Amino acid sequence: MNICVFLSAADLDERYTTPAREFAELLGKGGHTLVWGGSDVGLMKVVADGVQAAGGRLVGVSVEFLRGKARAGADEMIVAADLAERKAQLLARSDAVVIMVGGTGTLDEATEILELKKHGLHAKPVVLLNTAGFYDGLREQFLRMDAEGFLPLPLTELVFFAEDGAGALAYLEETAGIR
Repeated sequence: MNICVFLSAADLDERYTTPAREFAELLGKGGHTLVWGGSDVGLMKVVADGVQAAGGRLVGVSVEFLRGKARAGADEMIVAADLAERKAQLLARSDAVVIMVGGTGTLDEATEILELKKHGLHAKPVVLLNTAGFYDGLREQFLRMDAEGFLPLPLTELVFFAEDGAGALAYLEETAGIR
């Protein structure tokens, strides 16, 4: 399976990097391909290193202004002209999406992917990996949106919240054929 992972390029605390390494190892050992932002820094590097070390493939989609941070050892590297093209390429090249911890860029990617799914423009499974409760507040907001009628489909059809990498991957492997 080609699994797009949206995540931070920042150097982060072990409470985020350790679970990220564990998830990356599961992806690689499962024979999956990581489709990611292509950067060889921060958490992006941690996950790419883990997937590659465990035997998985790497497909990066960098962007022109970050070309200098792109991973040299990826199996495939695409350089998009801008962030919009990058997001479109990431989605087009993946069978499923996992959203890990990140900042405004990751949040932008997450909301766009969910908006596209809401409108039926893709039916790929989407997982929010809630490492160390990072997305607890966002989950509360989504539950409120669902309860108050802001979502045209049930939240459970839009996104799955996983507490750990094993749960995220199990969900993806169960639902990958149901698209």
